[in-house]
Formats: sequence, structure tokens, C-alpha cells
Amino acid sequence: MNEAIGQSLPFAVGVGLSPIPIIAVVLMLATPRARVNGPAFLVGWVVGLAIVGGIVLVVAGGLDAAGDDGPATWVSVVQLALGALLVLLGVKQWRGRPRGDEEAALPKWMATVDHFGPAKALGFGAVLSGANPKNLLLTVGAAAAIGQTGIEAGQETIALAVFIVVGSIGVGGPIVIYFVLGERSQRLLDGLKSWMATNNAVIMAVLILVIGAKLVGDGISGL
Repeated sequence: MNEAIGQSLPFAVGVGLSPIPIIAVVLMLATPRARVNGPAFLVGWVVGLAIVGGIVLVVAGGLDAAGDDGPATWVSVVQLALGALLVLLGVKQWRGRPRGDEEAALPKWMATVDHFGPAKALGFGAVLSGANPKNLLLTVGAAAAIGQTGIEAGQETIALAVFIVVGSIGVGGPIVIYFVLGERSQRLLDGLKSWMATNNAVIMAVLILVIGAKLVGDGISGL
């Protein structure tokens, strides 16, 4: 089980440090419905990761991801493909980073978070964690890494739970700060939001490139 947790941690860090979801939850915490929408977003985030990770683990178990002398060949192929996709995404993210005094472009839906209700906050949390292309690839990679170790289903569940906890620190941290500090948290959260917005492309490009290179290496070594 320790191997499974160790293999999935880099992916969890990549998911947990995704700037856009962190900015989204900080924006929600500045609205009148902060005490409801913030936790709802976090619940949706956890559910999204759990659904994607759970599906991949079930598929990996049915297809015998763990061979007698290491990962099955198809797992290495999947790792190679995921790694290549992540490298391409990382290069695209790096090339699209703001230059000089250029302001970072943020999704247009962020301007509508003031009107979110709990259900919409929960739904957006699930979409950003489970359906966002970058997080989807990272979660699939993490679950595949867990599945290839050949551990029992109960241990796989624990390893996936650790991945989800680590992958939720980024969006959960601002919520904890908000509830602990109250109104005093606003200045700190505003600074976090501004820094994440400015460095979004660079943060994700570096993380994705490193994890993508790791997956490509794992896939090549397994073939």
C-alpha cells in the first residue's frame, strides 16, 4: 500500500495546486453565501475525484493491471499516452503564459460566482476536479498507478483516499482559513488569489511537464 500511496502523491500535488479552482473557492468565500458555498464546492471537488478515481480502479482491477513481474503492458501504454498528453498540455500552458505586464486571462464564469447557490457551487467543484482535462488526466494517472501495484481492494481504497485528501488541500485550505480567521482572512485570501492568478500558467506548466515526463518514463520502462 505504501508503494501505491507514493506513486500517486505526485499526481495529488498536481491536482491540489491547480490555481483556477483555488481562485474560484477564494472568490466564493468573498460572497454573502460563503459559509455554504465554500464547503459545498469542497464536497463537489472530493466527489469528482472519488468518482473518476473509483472508475479507473474498477477498470484496472477488471483488466488485471498488475502482472506477475510488474505492471501489465496495457498500463505502460496508458502511462505513455497520458504522459505525452500532459507534456503537450504543459507546453501549451507555458506558451500561453502572460508576458511582461500582460494580465492573466481567467475563465469568464468566475465573474458569476456571486450568484452561485450551494447546488451550483457543488456542481462546479465536481466539474473542476473530475471533468477538467488537466485534473482528469492527473486523476486517471494516479488511479492507474495505484491499480498497477496489485494490492487488495481495501488498500486501493485507502491509497485513493490519501490521494483525494492531498489533492483537496489547495481548495480546502482557503475554506479552513476563512472559518478560523473570519473577516481577518480576507486580506490573506485576496493576496493568495492575486498570486495564483498571476502565476497560474507557470505553476501548472511546470507541474504538468514534470508529472508528464515521469509518466512517459514509467511507460517506457514498463514496455
